[in-house]
Amino acid sequence: MGGVTGSQTIAASGGTVLVVGLRDRSQLPSGIPAPEDDGAAAGIEGALPAVRLASTLGREVDLHEASAGRLVLYVYPRTGVPGQPSPPGWDAIPGARGCTPENCAFRDHKRELRELGATVMGLSAQRLAEQREFAERERIPYPLLTDSRLVLARELGLPTFDVVGMTLYKRLTLVAERRRIVKVFYPVFPPDRHPQEVVAWLSDPDAS
Repeated sequence: MGGVTGSQTIAASGGTVLVVGLRDRSQLPSGIPAPEDDGAAAGIEGALPAVRLASTLGREVDLHEASAGRLVLYVYPRTGVPGQPSPPGWDAIPGARGCTPENCAFRDHKRELRELGATVMGLSAQRLAEQREFAERERIPYPLLTDSRLVLARELGLPTFDVVGMTLYKRLTLVAERRRIVKVFYPVFPPDRHPQEVVAWLSDPDAS
């Protein structure tokens, strides 16, 4: 699919910047807005393209080849960076907050997912150096992929949003089998409990 789809521009209101420490980012605050299904993921289907992306494990990953078996690819906006505040108005953007809790939850469910035959990978448009620091800090054992050029937004139509000069992916999860997408989770909320949702679907796809 052509073009970056599902975009929206978020502006901070009132000129107030909420600075949140990295320790706080490991927990979801109460009252954050849940994303609504805006239909932006409705057309995501078909084969994962033969796109090679850099990973935190030091090697490129070809998504087409990685999905030859069963692949769970969770896509998230961005994780926190040490010494940097969250973007202005971050907590008010539906679906933006929760990348660290989601990553850690997938990490903690890795064994269950592996027992269900799934390989797990995360993906964001964030810079690889920032992803590597995060993966080391939170002990993420599987690859986090960087798509800073938004290739999958063009190839698959993955939805994005804009904030303070950054174009980031909206949170969703793709399940692919035999190189074809068989399930799209969108919207994802709350992100820290989403891996349990994926485990439940993989255990019984016909139940949902």
